[in-house]
Amino acid sequence: MQAAQPLPPEEPGRTSTPAAELSDRDRRVLRFEQGWWRHPGAKEEAIRAEFGLSSTRYYQILNRLIDSDAALITDPMLVRRLRRLREQRRAARSGRRDRGEE
Repeated sequence: MQAAQPLPPEEPGRTSTPAAELSDRDRRVLRFEQGWWRHPGAKEEAIRAEFGLSSTRYYQILNRLIDSDAALITDPMLVRRLRRLREQRRAARSGRRDRGEE
């Protein structure tokens, strides 16, 4: 049996797995989305307290994040649920526009 070979040093900014490609903030956003309802008060207030971001900026980051393969690998159930909810909201918005044009 051969001894295990040491791994080559990683290049700065590069990671070996897609899940490791998530930044610390991205991981925090995913954890927050899993349990934001545990925070007291409105979600927008919790976003401001947790991240120091406006809710608009937070949702921009979240939408980019849930489109990434790294996030899907990290938490597939959460990412699929968030994608499904986003599509439902899009469909509802487009349905309202369609009805308004009649």
